[in-house]
Amino acid sequence: MILEQLRNYLQEYPETFEQVFQSFQDRKKNLILGGELWDDLVEYCQDNNQNEILSSPLGSAIKKTHEALRTDDFFYFVIRPKVATWYYLCFNFENKTLGEITVTDFLKAKERFVTGKDDNFLLEIDLAPFERDFPKMNQVRSIGHGVEFLNRRFSSRLANILTKGDELLFNFLRVHGYAGESFMINGKIANVRELRTALVSGMEFLDGQQSDAEWEDVRKDLRNLGFEAGWGRSIDGIKKSFSILANLLEAPDYDNLEQFLGRIPMIFNVAILSPHGFFGQENVLGLPDTGGQIVYILDQVKALENEMKKRIYNQGLNIQPEILIITRLIPEAGETSCNEPEEHVIGTDNVRIIRVPFREKDGTIIPHWISRFEVWPYLEGFAREVEKTILDKLGRRPDLIIGNYSDGNLVATLLSNSLKVTQCNIAHALEKTKYLYSALYWKDMEQQYHFSCQFTADLIAMNSADFIITSTFQEIAGSNDVVGQYESYGAFSMPELQRVIHGIDVFDPKFNIVSPGADDTVYFPYTNGELRHKDLHDDIEKLLFDSNEKDCRGGYSDAEKPILFSMARLDRIKNLSGLVELYAQNDKLRELTNLLIIGGTVHPDNSGDEEERDQIYRIHQLFDEYNLDGQVRWLGKRLGKNLSGELYRYIADKRGAFVQPAFFEAFGLTVIEAMASGLPTFATQYGGPLEIIVNTESGFHINPNHGDKTAIRIAEFFERCKTEPGHWEKLSRGAIARVEERYTWTRYAKRLLSLTCIYGFWKYATDLERQETNRYLEMLYHLQYKPLAETVRKE
Repeated sequence: MILEQLRNYLQEYPETFEQVFQSFQDRKKNLILGGELWDDLVEYCQDNNQNEILSSPLGSAIKKTHEALRTDDFFYFVIRPKVATWYYLCFNFENKTLGEITVTDFLKAKERFVTGKDDNFLLEIDLAPFERDFPKMNQVRSIGHGVEFLNRRFSSRLANILTKGDELLFNFLRVHGYAGESFMINGKIANVRELRTALVSGMEFLDGQQSDAEWEDVRKDLRNLGFEAGWGRSIDGIKKSFSILANLLEAPDYDNLEQFLGRIPMIFNVAILSPHGFFGQENVLGLPDTGGQIVYILDQVKALENEMKKRIYNQGLNIQPEILIITRLIPEAGETSCNEPEEHVIGTDNVRIIRVPFREKDGTIIPHWISRFEVWPYLEGFAREVEKTILDKLGRRPDLIIGNYSDGNLVATLLSNSLKVTQCNIAHALEKTKYLYSALYWKDMEQQYHFSCQFTADLIAMNSADFIITSTFQEIAGSNDVVGQYESYGAFSMPELQRVIHGIDVFDPKFNIVSPGADDTVYFPYTNGELRHKDLHDDIEKLLFDSNEKDCRGGYSDAEKPILFSMARLDRIKNLSGLVELYAQNDKLRELTNLLIIGGTVHPDNSGDEEERDQIYRIHQLFDEYNLDGQVRWLGKRLGKNLSGELYRYIADKRGAFVQPAFFEAFGLTVIEAMASGLPTFATQYGGPLEIIVNTESGFHINPNHGDKTAIRIAEFFERCKTEPGHWEKLSRGAIARVEERYTWTRYAKRLLSLTCIYGFWKYATDLERQETNRYLEMLYHLQYKPLAETVRKE
């Protein structure tokens, strides 16, 4: 529709069309972002008194333009009228014509601009041919709800007798067991017809049993009918499982299918991969490459273990689940425990951190920390050693492998392919969207970031995974105005390396949104006085007000003001320096509040990370330039969870607020923590916080690229709090309610385990493994990724 309207407009108003594009040409800028192009159009319309263009089909097209490329002869622009829909267009300045081009043509034009030459023999990566016959969703509202789509597809397949779907389900029941013990059905049930009969007999038998009876009381009789353990512990639980399956076989329904698969005992051992950074329980947060992902996993495993224990118990089994967090052993671990090969996770029964070293080719252990951007040469050897370690620790294959971030997802892919285990990927953040033109100018960034390895590894891992978990819809497909992290891998070029014309499809049913939460034993409302850690208030007051505190700068000349608080790593993307700057430049905000930032270290010599050092110098520069030492407190601290939880509440006591100013945030755990504690929260509109916060009800969205407007918005909030009693409390209650409604680890664990059961079934019952695709990805791994990884080692 938008293309047709644009062509009609060109025919009707050719002169206006040409003048607008000539104005773009006259700007002399070659690579243009969509927002910049719209600003140029607005300026043109104002200068020429032609504001009607803005509401015309041309204006609509420019407003929906994602990016553009200007050359001497052509103007290429990419329209994204809605999520995951792309049109590639080219305006010819010589003959004044507009035409639609292919994605390949557009990528080649960008390559010519960067390299100055045509490359018709560049490696093209196109996964579309392998997926022609695989079911895909087609509605934007379905993105991130892949399991519901698959269940609907298979329930209809069950209903079609010609496909023998019920036999697939029957055969699936026969394969389950643990340590030599069979579950669900035994040899007395030989086919689906006998299963139907046995289910009827079983339910009739159970109707005559005492309501407080359990599996052990009826084991002998049910075994004679062909049933083994796993249907449930209580009589009601066993009857429920029998009934759901009987209904499913008689009248297939996707809700019943999901319920039943979730009741099958399938998950006893889980391996979680997180190789980079310092993975430990104490003294690690704030170290290079160590932040929210660590918190996420440690909270995740506690919720997972609790849910696994609950399910296994309710299934009538006496098995203790085990979870292994596999990370890297770092002999030179400083004050952390990252040099310990094994560590029990506090607050769990059978969760262990297992550390495996990176090794040189000769087997020598690498003793020091390595940046997440430089781990690539070591991951294959790491995966081999991890496989042996897992089998040794568990005595069997795990039932699920979860990868985290690009490196962990690649290792999960290698292990899953080798062990034939269901694979789940969690990106946390995909670096491609963090850095402007990171793919197009990959060579300029290669020495520092090695994006050639990372983006190739991402493509391999995300297409290999059985299912992918994201925290938000934004992570997959963005919004109407912002491209999603995964969506950005659909088509892109890395000149002189590879041209990706179909890298990932966000309509793939492997994508599922499963939002994490905050540990509710640590992050709970400030109003819950009985659970508060008042004993920590002396420590908090020293952190905030003691001039002798180590690794800090600044203090408060007026300690009675509300505190604006932010806590993050000192990465450029986290934008803590931007927060200090917007605060420094707004006199009203400085009058109303004090600022507290916790991140990194105050001393650049204490940091081994170049990007962090740049941020440290920048913040010191702002302190000096704007005389901030009496209004801003900067702590280079790594706080324990209980201390950080009570700090949120302490600041809430003083009617402060939390600010998350990142240029992009995949999810935003600190946002959840602050909201759960009752702190009104201002957070970036780019990424997960856009979904977490209901703007003006449970917090506020801010644009990190417009610090002046953000400062005004925060100042207006505090000004209103002074003049309108109850305004602060209203936002506080809204934040708490939002977290309780949507973001808890209990909800997360239930959903993750259900997904594992369902995708495990699909892996068994269909060609979900996509053998042709995996062969293609194996070739990409060996012929492209591995040589690239070796170049990192040589540096």
